[in-house]
Amino acid sequence: MTIARDRLRVAVQKSGRLAETSLSLLRRAGLSFRASRDRLFLYGENLPIDVLLVRDDDIPGLLMEGSCELGIVGRNVLAEQRLTALPGTDAPAERLALGFGGCRLSLAVTDGGPITVPAQLDGLRIATSYPGLLADWLAVNGIRAEIVVLSGSVEIAPRLGKADAICDLVSSGATLAANQLHELVAILHSEAVLAASPHPLGSAKAEQVERLCARIEGAQSSDGARLLMLQAPRTALAAITRLLPVRESPSVLSLDGLPDDIAVQALCSGALDWQHLEDLKRLGARGLMVLNVERMLA
Repeated sequence: MTIARDRLRVAVQKSGRLAETSLSLLRRAGLSFRASRDRLFLYGENLPIDVLLVRDDDIPGLLMEGSCELGIVGRNVLAEQRLTALPGTDAPAERLALGFGGCRLSLAVTDGGPITVPAQLDGLRIATSYPGLLADWLAVNGIRAEIVVLSGSVEIAPRLGKADAICDLVSSGATLAANQLHELVAILHSEAVLAASPHPLGSAKAEQVERLCARIEGAQSSDGARLLMLQAPRTALAAITRLLPVRESPSVLSLDGLPDDIAVQALCSGALDWQHLEDLKRLGARGLMVLNVERMLA
């Protein structure tokens, strides 16, 4: 399928822990797609924005060469690419933190072993798939260790005698526990991020990027948001506001013919349960309505 390059391209993981949530976020931002026959290319039907489904590790490279303008990728992958890129190469920049796919890159050692603090790694071997991030952390902390680069199954390196410790991604910690390992220290906290190509954009593409970023931020902001609407005595406004888990100051409107009463609209986050409503009613609120917020745009 030949696509004119005046269309924006977004690279997304084709499979793995970020894949489905990334596509869901783009759909909540208002994008609809038609899949190619091989299901590796999604053609944007309602906006000039297409999606490439690729390996997570390939996304920074596609951004650097200009094949894509944006990509959804783990911060760990983006940071590793930045540290291992050739000198003088412009690296992709993190544009938005997306709030899902949380994990950490951690040093881990064998349960019951002699290593209890990071300084004891000096002179030892550490297996990892992130040599750039590990080397940077070791240098900052004044630790000299041999980095053993592995492309997978890092957690079994100590049992195979290939390393004394590992540096790997940790989410729940179950994989470490299954291999008789435990975390020593986290060296990077990661999540999914929207990354941007370092190449300059024309005005049309730059406008598309800003539009998409605004939509994504709006989709994120609406997660868990509720709009509360009520009427109440004007004198109860301060007490009502104190009860609400509001994101910003509520909107207050006067009511025609009722000078002592007001209408209140409040954007709330978190729980807004029956107890909240009953407490508000005791303060004199009436006509209470709670609406789910599907979309927001600042």
